[in-house]
Amino acid sequence: QVQLVQAGGGLVQAGGSLRLSCTASGSIFSNNDIGWYRQAPGQQRELVAVLYSGGHTYYTDSVKGRFTLSRDNAKNTVYLQMNSLKPEDTGVYYCHVLIDYRDYWGQGTQVTVSS
Repeated sequence: QVQLVQAGGGLVQAGGSLRLSCTASGSIFSNNDIGWYRQAPGQQRELVAVLYSGGHTYYTDSVKGRFTLSRDNAKNTVYLQMNSLKPEDTGVYYCHVLIDYRDYWGQGTQVTVSS
């Protein structure tokens, strides 16, 4: 059973920075793709970024140049560094991994960016 525990988030003014972390219960990140999603109030969950097992990354257009993914295999942790935050980045952020056709989600963490 894989567990993903998130930390970070909070309230920040526009232009500020936050770092989210996603820690797994085992050594899964080196062999699996890790996605970060966010869900704004009243909207569907959307994909924000992906850290592929080979080290490549994907960022949705709205966060390119502002968000950065990184991974610490020794800590079984993936980080989402968010800079130059905008009010439209507000939402609940979730990390996700698909293993053996099963979805695992973090508990979600609130990010609120005030204007």
